[in-house]
Amino acid sequence: MSGHNKWSTIKHKKGAADAKRGKIFTKLIKEITVAAKLGGGDPDGNPRLRAAIDKAKAENMPKDNIERAIKKGTGELEGVSYEEITYEGYGPGGVAVLVEVMTDNRNRTVSEVRSIFTKMNGNMGETGCVSWMFDKKGLIIFSKQTDFDKLFEAALEAGAEDVSDQEEQIEVLTDPSNFMEVREALTKAGFAIESAEVTMIPQTMIKLEGKPAETMLKLMERLEDNDDVQNVYANFDISAEDMERLM
Repeated sequence: MSGHNKWSTIKHKKGAADAKRGKIFTKLIKEITVAAKLGGGDPDGNPRLRAAIDKAKAENMPKDNIERAIKKGTGELEGVSYEEITYEGYGPGGVAVLVEVMTDNRNRTVSEVRSIFTKMNGNMGETGCVSWMFDKKGLIIFSKQTDFDKLFEAALEAGAEDVSDQEEQIEVLTDPSNFMEVREALTKAGFAIESAEVTMIPQTMIKLEGKPAETMLKLMERLEDNDDVQNVYANFDISAEDMERLM
């Protein structure tokens, strides 16, 4: 299982603390606003907006908040203009890290992200230094209780690229272009989806243990706690036992 997936699983297990719900809402509102600005306010014709709305609903965001974010994106309401930037760098042990941000102040954000890398024994790199190590894929996750054979058959029939039985979950990978189509087909087929997103999957992994593993997890947490950071991807591999202990 990729480091990113393990990280997501642990965060899901921990649950979203009430103190962080406002921060989660802020990130989701930014994504909805930008998606609506780029592709229009109709989720049926804007897959990115539809995915963002689904995430917001999964976090129990009020409908009014979602609608206001869409209107800010389409210009019906006045709002902040966000710029999308991806920063690249290295964490402990040479782990490749991608940081996707949405910001209204590029100078502030790059300074804050660089500071986090430095404090956690990492460093920012040039554009393109690690992005080639990741593939953009649709990732749909199911519980281990799901009938693997039935899911495998349905997923491939729907156009998925791969179905794999991992340590704690079953993963379906798709091309980003037909992610929504595969997701809808599996939902209609009666499979209960635990999470679904378009993400960056590492091609190779770096095994971490001990202090470097602990520092890597702190780096991930601090980056994700930044208000301008939307997503963080990395190619670290930490055993499930170490992950549980360190978290």
